[in-house]
Amino acid sequence: MQLPSETAQAIEKIYGGDPDSGIALLHTYEAARPGDPLPYTIEAEARWWKIYCDADEIKLGMIDSQKRRKKPEDDSYFALADHVVALAQAAIVQHDTSENHLYAGIGYALKTRLYGLRSEYRNAATNGVASRTEFLRALELDPSNADASAGIGFYNYYVATLSPIVKVLSIFLGIPAGNKEGGTKQVQVGVEHGVLLATDARFYQARNFRTYEQEYGEALAVAEPLVSRYPQNPIFLLLVGNLNVELGRKAKAAEYFNSVLNLPALAPPPGGCSGGDCFACSAHLRILARTFLDSIHTKKSDRP
Repeated sequence: MQLPSETAQAIEKIYGGDPDSGIALLHTYEAARPGDPLPYTIEAEARWWKIYCDADEIKLGMIDSQKRRKKPEDDSYFALADHVVALAQAAIVQHDTSENHLYAGIGYALKTRLYGLRSEYRNAATNGVASRTEFLRALELDPSNADASAGIGFYNYYVATLSPIVKVLSIFLGIPAGNKEGGTKQVQVGVEHGVLLATDARFYQARNFRTYEQEYGEALAVAEPLVSRYPQNPIFLLLVGNLNVELGRKAKAAEYFNSVLNLPALAPPPGGCSGGDCFACSAHLRILARTFLDSIHTKKSDRP
């Protein structure tokens, strides 16, 4: 997949820690090509990161988005994801390509994420299974589609790591089984060769190693390239700082947390912000960074 320069620039803005500027670029592209699912897919991903940031919290020493109550802006997010799916399905009628199925799969997957965050498991399951179907078809049409590999890998990993109670529920909901080891390998293909989801796959691969496997060193090796490439993304800085805390490296962790505190304020994009205050995410993550800094002062010693 070769991305148009406008969408590639938007992706760099989004992962560079400035999703609103990325969305502003995408709106220009969308106005010129309203039937193309690609820019809307990327915009939905950008809006997901704003939601993720809003839900970020520290729990049991880990920073993550755990739960989130319903909010008014959720409706526009779901509407955008539905628009992605609708455009992709319309495109599939004309051209049954791997890329168009990929866009549909991402649209369903982004809905799954928010439904899961809101603990709406039936809706999450329905959309998760729909995303699986689209990713599998994308891979059937093009086995080298690394982004589709990441998508199906996430499905396989998360279904395999469900709690026993949710696994029982999944039987009644008709959720196809997953495979954690296979899912990890599929996500890694996305990390190494993905176009749309490479950064997303790297972040969640690191998160999975940390949260579900307690493999902090492996998680850090996966996550460090994120802050090397995007040193002004506070979500990535906090993840790497958190992993250094888990490894007992409080001085190194403090460097990352201080980097969050020292990030420059973002200027509002032309036309204002979308989906809330431009600076809400930055302010929220500064509080979390300060909380982490205060907590690591109680650590007794660094480990190499």
